[in-house]
Amino acid sequence: MLVFTFYPLINTLVIAFLKNYDIIGGETVLQSIFKSDGGLTFDNFRYILGTLSLGNDVNGNPIFYETFIKYALPNTFIIVVITVPASIAIALLIAVGLNSIKALHKVFQTIFFMPYVTNSIAIGMVFAVIFAGSHGLWNTLFNLSDGTYWVDMGADHFNGMFALCIYIIWHALPYKILIFLSGLQNIDKQYYQAAKIDSASKIKTFWRVTVPLLSPQIVYVLITSLIGSFKEYSSIVALFGKQGTSQGSYNMYTVVYFVYDNIAANPTIASAAAVLLFVIIMIFTFIQKSITDRKVHF
Repeated sequence: MLVFTFYPLINTLVIAFLKNYDIIGGETVLQSIFKSDGGLTFDNFRYILGTLSLGNDVNGNPIFYETFIKYALPNTFIIVVITVPASIAIALLIAVGLNSIKALHKVFQTIFFMPYVTNSIAIGMVFAVIFAGSHGLWNTLFNLSDGTYWVDMGADHFNGMFALCIYIIWHALPYKILIFLSGLQNIDKQYYQAAKIDSASKIKTFWRVTVPLLSPQIVYVLITSLIGSFKEYSSIVALFGKQGTSQGSYNMYTVVYFVYDNIAANPTIASAAAVLLFVIIMIFTFIQKSITDRKVHF
């Protein structure tokens, strides 16, 4: 834990505030802090937020880092807002349906869990074929023209994000279904019997009995899903390839993709983005816990 978790965290935090850090030359953090043109600074955060220019171009115009604030951050928030609630709602409905099936229950449970243990790159390749612009399965099923692109270089931002969200939601379902199933199986059947005696409908029973008694599992899944969505990276590489784009050089960028893309050439910039992402996740997690803790029935 000390070597592989705490040291990298502390090191990243320090690097995010370093000025003129030369990682290629083998410079240590302490050497960077005490050298004449080094030290600690907030400029790295100002660079990625676009409030401080990197210099001027040949025409004397200021150059700003646009990839983080223009592409990475908005795309990450779009993924979080769409995939988290959608995947939780779908997983909950599937779990309730699976829990009501008596025959072949274990078989269906295994089938729904298989995508979770399947390599994400392999799944991404399958989805890339499904959403291929030329004679792809998606275009064929919905009778769309061959010129409708989703993951190809001709795809616009909306189509690319649509395909990505479908992939993320589908790939995230198995783990959530398993958590909800375990919670459903631990609910005392007397609550459902009482609801049946009171002539409660299935919908009312779901909202008044199932959801409140599953609240600990829902909160857990909500927090872990939120953190996972903020850290999306492998799904983009799997679906769009190494460049992670559908059109333009940064069209499908996320914050973690930005970090990986800059870690070698600009470690201070990448570290600043990683620290900023940590702060964002921490704020959202605390807000979420403060709201949901009052609604959880343990």
